[in-house]
Amino acid sequence: ILAGGTDLVGLLKRRIVAPDRVVDITSIPELQQIYVGDDRSVSIGATVHLDEFMEHPTTHAYPAIKQIIAGISSIQLQCQGTFVGELLRRPHCWYFRDGHGLLADRGQLVQSGDNRYHAILGNRGPAKFTHASRVAPALIALGAKVRIVGPGAADEQFVDVAALYQIPKREGELEHTLSPGQWVTHVILPPDTGELSAAYEVRHGEGPDMPLASAAVHLDVRYGIVRAARIVLGQVAPVPWLALRAVDSLVGQPLTVLAAEQAGVEAVAEATPLSHNAHKIDLARVAVKRAILRAGGLDTGGHPLPNLPPHAANRQLA
Repeated sequence: ILAGGTDLVGLLKRRIVAPDRVVDITSIPELQQIYVGDDRSVSIGATVHLDEFMEHPTTHAYPAIKQIIAGISSIQLQCQGTFVGELLRRPHCWYFRDGHGLLADRGQLVQSGDNRYHAILGNRGPAKFTHASRVAPALIALGAKVRIVGPGAADEQFVDVAALYQIPKREGELEHTLSPGQWVTHVILPPDTGELSAAYEVRHGEGPDMPLASAAVHLDVRYGIVRAARIVLGQVAPVPWLALRAVDSLVGQPLTVLAAEQAGVEAVAEATPLSHNAHKIDLARVAVKRAILRAGGLDTGGHPLPNLPPHAANRQLA
């Protein structure tokens, strides 16, 4: 499927993928729109560009997503890249991009080679790459869904974004769960509830336009106590990683720096670094802490916060 082409065209040129046909969906009007449903959910078409999402008046209620897109330094990627295309971006693993396959000789090339940017979680099998989507952790933390159609003309299903991904265990399996003939037409964001959300990326000072580790959080805070939470790590595992231990640590606690620090520690407690990427443990830990504090308006980590909807700002420390 060709939408923005920011990832697919490069893969085609390098012969990493060789599909029988490429279907251009850029001229389908229904996929070019952002619209609000009767239940106040927000539906984003597959060919909506990232910068169009940033400019749409209904998206102010989703600061975590906007923080991620604002962090993409390439103006070309923001203007040409599509929302769904970013969701399904193929791994940046250099072994995969150099033609060695998604599992790179069942992980042996990664295990014995340069693995400084590879997985520290979910890496006990042959898959050592990290999931490339920057917006996926924020969408999963929000509880977003995707609309999938195919392979039949009347086939349609709505699934959680988290269910779109899998860790491949053998050659031929992919990093997503789409079957042949299936494709994602829309991302559906849940109605704004006034709960808190934020994202934080640890990025290169210089170098590739992709984070080294990231975290997205969604918090229900009442009277200063975290009542519920979703915490998702990015760029540290073959899938966006649900940090369940971090959630258990945070829920029931006051929203404080100490609680955020402990959640960061718990988020990486089960990390299994490779020979050259143990540094990513600290990066992921910091990303979780900063995302939690950013959601609560307690600490911006050196980056300015975007404007929050008034009701969310009022509830930050309520």
